[in-house]
Amino acid sequence: MSDRDLERCYTLTDATQFKNALKQFQVLVEKTVAQKKEERLGLYVKDEIDYDKFYETILTLFGPEVKAHDVKAFYRKISNNLDARIEWCEIFGYFITEGDALAAQLDEENMVFLVSRRQRITKAGVKRRDVIKCIAKVPQLDFLVTASQKGTLTIFNSQDSSWITGCDYLPQLKRVVAVTERTIIIWDYKSQGSCQENCFIIKPMEHCLLCVCTANLSDELCKDDILMGDDGGYVNLVTVTSDDFGLKQSKVKKKSQLQVLDSRKFKNIKRKLHDDWVVKVKFISTLNCFGSCSLDSVHSLVLDYLKRLEDNVPVREFSIPRGVNSFTYCGKANIIVTGGDDKVLRLWHPSINTKPVGKLMGHLFSIMEIVTNEKDQHIISLSTAKVFRVWDIHTLSLLQVFHDSQGGPKEMQIYSMVFDNNHGTLITGSAVIDIYPLTRMIQDTKQVPQTHERNINVLAYNRAFHQVLTICAESIVKVWELESGHQIYQIEDAHGPNIELTCAAIDKNVFHLATGACDGKSTCCACIKSPSSIPGISDSGSLVACLGEVSAKDTGEPDLTLLPCQVVAILG
Repeated sequence: MSDRDLERCYTLTDATQFKNALKQFQVLVEKTVAQKKEERLGLYVKDEIDYDKFYETILTLFGPEVKAHDVKAFYRKISNNLDARIEWCEIFGYFITEGDALAAQLDEENMVFLVSRRQRITKAGVKRRDVIKCIAKVPQLDFLVTASQKGTLTIFNSQDSSWITGCDYLPQLKRVVAVTERTIIIWDYKSQGSCQENCFIIKPMEHCLLCVCTANLSDELCKDDILMGDDGGYVNLVTVTSDDFGLKQSKVKKKSQLQVLDSRKFKNIKRKLHDDWVVKVKFISTLNCFGSCSLDSVHSLVLDYLKRLEDNVPVREFSIPRGVNSFTYCGKANIIVTGGDDKVLRLWHPSINTKPVGKLMGHLFSIMEIVTNEKDQHIISLSTAKVFRVWDIHTLSLLQVFHDSQGGPKEMQIYSMVFDNNHGTLITGSAVIDIYPLTRMIQDTKQVPQTHERNINVLAYNRAFHQVLTICAESIVKVWELESGHQIYQIEDAHGPNIELTCAAIDKNVFHLATGACDGKSTCCACIKSPSSIPGISDSGSLVACLGEVSAKDTGEPDLTLLPCQVVAILG
């Protein structure tokens, strides 16, 4: 055997091995995508192909020439978008387009939040080296209440001094409630004077209070219920009324002063639900339940009725590795979303605590805050690296990623986040308040969509079908739904190739369309509501029901002729 024959034999062997490797690679990708779909549906996955197993298999198939970062980018792509178009060359770093399919999806035109139009409130009522630890939105009065780490309570310019860990608004008493390490502060923000002169201090508390929220149990006037979490793993329920503060005793204005009240005089119900700090507590009025989360891996999230705080009946618990830093509830989808130090967002049905119904992966750092955009059904998550990710709660797809690059990592750390559903804005608190508006909320940035590539010659309205017909210089006829703006179908080369349509009109019975072209000929076509309503007519717009063609010089009845790329249909 000659050297040339030997070399050709080796080449054929290598090609056969590579072809077999590609077949096995395709099977591996199909199995991985199938398992990801089952995982999102909450089904049990046996022998799950994680990234490590995926990477080892790729090395076995293609050898050490494959780079780890290319494999990781490919695995992340098929994990985030299960229907993405993929090719084997992407394993070696050669992508189909200039950017990844995910990056193409996240271009500027598809932004959920308009990052470039962010507003920043630099004078947020905090001093130097202080940060905002909690933000509460008050929809009834349309203002924000903020609490800083060094004890600044703020409604624009009003403030108080103490180490504050959380705040909220009492809708019945119309007061602001805040918690410090050992006290509860009730602040009358409407009274004149400094905050210290219009406060009631309830103390002492047994454990260090870390978070607070209002539990709107009823519409009973002059009575509010306050939920609090502490460093002992307890969830506390304190009831306050106007009589507790002497708000009804006299209508005569008295000199405002700071008043200290004994905590033992207030009704306080508490129960130990976690083996670690209670980092967040919320009351979900839709479910009539409270929720509390902790870094406890066993009792990570508790979601149950308030009466469970008064008895010893087992509560509904959700166990998540490394615990939960934040959670939120989406009312329309009836989904609880949790996030923590394991960097995974988990979606739970409120009544099923055994296994999540879906997972969202992509964060590279611990998840600190999660909020919900109810109208658009979006989840916004924030990591410790100040990276925001916006997800669609129904498709479980990533819609947008943006990063707050202002300031250093320590002095500008974001501690709190809230979504204002009334104004469509995302509000974050660090040393400043940042307000991110939704793209659709900025009307002046909207661009009129381009419907044709060439100039439009004709615009006609079909009042019977509520449709708009447009014809451009390329002789493309398009039919649009007026209310939604969606294109129904289109007709190309209606008078033949390269013959421009210059005019058109719909008859008074709105069932026929007459068109005229630059060659002096006219055509009468039937106006149809949808291509699918006529046999032989498709959504591509390449077919149309034609009734006749008339020359500009003809005076007799139009002859029934078949135009190029069109079909004759009998219309009743």
